[in-house]
Amino acid sequence: MALHLNTNTNLNLFTGHGEGYVAINNHRYQQPVVVMAGEVRTDWAAKDFAALTATHFEYFLELKPEVLLLGTGAKQQFAHPNLYRELVKARIGVEFMDTPAACRTYNILVTEDRKVIAAILI
Repeated sequence: MALHLNTNTNLNLFTGHGEGYVAINNHRYQQPVVVMAGEVRTDWAAKDFAALTATHFEYFLELKPEVLLLGTGAKQQFAHPNLYRELVKARIGVEFMDTPAACRTYNILVTEDRKVIAAILI
C-alpha cells in the first residue's frame, strides 16, 4: 500500500480550540462558525445550543453535506430529532459531539475528501 502526504493546503482545518474559541488555519473565531473544506462562514444564526430551532438546521440543506458535525461546546449535547428531521429526510448524517471531538473528526473526514460540515457553537 502506498501512502501519500496530503499536500492540499487549500483545506480549512481546525488548528486549535479552547475555552471560548476555535482556530481554523490559525485564525481564531469566538462566535459560532460553519466550516467546510473551501469556506468558513460566520452567518449561521445559531448562538447557543439551548436556543437551536429547526430553522438553524435547515440552513445546511442547501449546502448538501454528507455529514454535519455539530460541536456543542465543552460537553456533548443532543438536539431533539424533530429539529433536524429535514436533514435526515435529505439523507444527511447528523452527529452531535463536544467541540474538541467535532474539530478532530472534521479534520479527518475533510482530508479524506468527504463532504463534511462542522458547525461549532462556542
